[in-house]
Amino acid sequence: MDIGTFWSVAAIPLLILVARIAEASLESVRTIYISKGHANLAAYVGIVKTGIWLISTGLVLTDLMQFWNLFAYLAGYGMGTVLGMEIENLISIGYVIVRLITPSDPQALMSRLSTLGYGMTRIEGTGSFSGSVSIIFMIVPRKELSRLLSIISREYPDLLYTIEDVRNIKDGARIFYQDPKRRILSFFGM
Repeated sequence: MDIGTFWSVAAIPLLILVARIAEASLESVRTIYISKGHANLAAYVGIVKTGIWLISTGLVLTDLMQFWNLFAYLAGYGMGTVLGMEIENLISIGYVIVRLITPSDPQALMSRLSTLGYGMTRIEGTGSFSGSVSIIFMIVPRKELSRLLSIISREYPDLLYTIEDVRNIKDGARIFYQDPKRRILSFFGM
C-alpha cells in the first residue's frame, strides 16, 4: 500500500472522526455556556468549533463516494455528543436549585445538611397525597450536587427531591452553600 492509498483509506477517515468528535464536543460545551449566560466563552468556543467543522465537512464533501469518510463523519458526531455531555459534567458550571419535599419533620435533615455547609430555606405546604409537607429550597453549586445527592440517597432514601438549573444569581447575593473549610476559616477571621 503506497502512502497515497493509505492517506485516502485510513488517515482521512481517522482525521474526520477525530475532528467531528472534537467539534460535537465543543458544540455541547458551547450550548452550556449559552444557557448559563456566558456569551464570550460561547463565542470563543463557537469560533474554534466552526473552524473544525469546516475542515471535517470539507474533507467529506471533496469525495462523497468514500464510504469511510461518511461513516467517520457520522460516528464522530455521535461520539462527540456523548463526550461533550461528559465534559459538561466535569465542568459543572453554575448553580442548581434543589427542592427537598418531606411529609415528616425535616429538622434532623436540615441540621445534618447545615453542618455540611448547606444553607436552606424551609416553607410549609400541602401535598395532594401526603397532607402537610415541608419544602426545603437550596441553591447549590453544580460541582457540589453529586455530593449532596449521595448524602440524601444514603441517609434519606425516601426523600423526594427535584433539581433545576439556575441561569443567574444576583451579583453579590449570598447563596445557600458555604464550603465547610471556608466556614472554619471565616470563624477565625481569615
